[in-house]
Amino acid sequence: MKTVKIKPLETNSKLIVLGFYEDKKELSEIQTELDKKFLGVISSNILKNFTGKFNEILTFPLENGVKIVALGLGKYNEFTSKKLRELIVKNYSSIQKLAADGVISFEHILNDNVCKKCLISSVPLGINLGNYKFDKYKTKKQDKKVENIELLTLTDDSDLDEAINMAEIISNSMNFTKDLVFESAEIMTPNKVSEIATDLAKNYGIEIKVYNKNKLKEMGFNAFLAVGQGSVQEPKFIHLTYKSENPKKKVALIGKGITFDSGGLDIKPPSSMLTMKTDMTGCATVLGVMKAICELKPEIELHVMSALCENMPSGSSYKVGDVLISKSGKTIEVDNTDAEGRLTLADVLTYADSINPDEVIDIATLTGAVIVALGNNITGIMGNNQEMIDEFIETCKLTGEPVWQLPIFDDMQDNLKSDIADMKNTGPRYAGSSVAGRFLENFTKSKKWLHIDIAGTAYIDKPYSELQKGATGVMVRSLVKYLTK
Repeated sequence: MKTVKIKPLETNSKLIVLGFYEDKKELSEIQTELDKKFLGVISSNILKNFTGKFNEILTFPLENGVKIVALGLGKYNEFTSKKLRELIVKNYSSIQKLAADGVISFEHILNDNVCKKCLISSVPLGINLGNYKFDKYKTKKQDKKVENIELLTLTDDSDLDEAINMAEIISNSMNFTKDLVFESAEIMTPNKVSEIATDLAKNYGIEIKVYNKNKLKEMGFNAFLAVGQGSVQEPKFIHLTYKSENPKKKVALIGKGITFDSGGLDIKPPSSMLTMKTDMTGCATVLGVMKAICELKPEIELHVMSALCENMPSGSSYKVGDVLISKSGKTIEVDNTDAEGRLTLADVLTYADSINPDEVIDIATLTGAVIVALGNNITGIMGNNQEMIDEFIETCKLTGEPVWQLPIFDDMQDNLKSDIADMKNTGPRYAGSSVAGRFLENFTKSKKWLHIDIAGTAYIDKPYSELQKGATGVMVRSLVKYLTK
């Protein structure tokens, strides 16, 4: 999909999308120009007969096959860039069907309460989110997509070009992430993910290291290897490195990579296993972020890491009561084989210390407890540096991705006490997300560590706001924004 800026009077598009506020009954500058071009149709017909209530949509056919789509923006003072994306995604099907040639002209909607760049970038981002459909296994594919967007604007501000470019890169990276998450676990094995990561590194000319089982044994990844030992699929560990000429900081970005989670010997009930191909969403997310970073080329050094394996029951599975000697040397009593993600992350967090990063961020579909606490639309975050947490929260406000900080207290370590090892891998049922965060904190020496739990938001069972059903690509845009600030 390609997005270009164009003056209103220069468009020859057959489909023009304009926005109208419910409580602001006057034409915008762009609409005024188009009104002259179309002999007063907008002022005499649309403005008088369209209420502008949020999510209202009407189509007005003109001469020569041109159609104007009026979108209701709602109340002026309540409008946001997120609401614009929501409008586009919810009405994408109608817009796409009207765009017979795959081209639409979309007004650069303005609002004094919202930055211009946020609003203009929401158009290609919203269209690209609406365009997305994982129909690889459908015999009937999606109808023709919107291929080109003409953004009707009266300004030549180069900052807007930058915003458009970033929106296209981020939305493409989100769709890349969603492709990985939607794919079946039969295909998306640890080896396949490592191949995709290798191709990504080759395409962008960055460094990658892929470690196999034997090498990981030498490196002391014992907690991680225990999780994967019940599967016939060989575990892999990937480490990609992007480095600019003059990096301002070094960041380790870690994604949980359980390509299928049966629960192991503590097997999940069938209903809980239905979407467990998505337990590698953390890995898919960090690969999507790396793709965007390689295209945006910020002044940072970014290390993307993921330990990839399946958690399966078999005669060789790790068992409740086993004591694992982690890469850090700390010992862990296995209290539940379905609390496996934290075991894999523990070894990767220790490995990340070896590169001496300024910041460490891990992202994982880690706990069902975060869904109980926050539902399916809010991501849980926690960490050991409040300044870093606050900065990330502010970033998420800009991108429109809801997050909520959960606490980690020192005395939560008591919940992990073991009679025979340094700690157990689970605690009591209460405050499960925070206790899991406390477990992870044992394995990083970084003074700036952020943990992101996307168990509730990575995959949703019905559309919400600007998000479609299924894989959401959550946190790709927020992490990219955070890393490029």
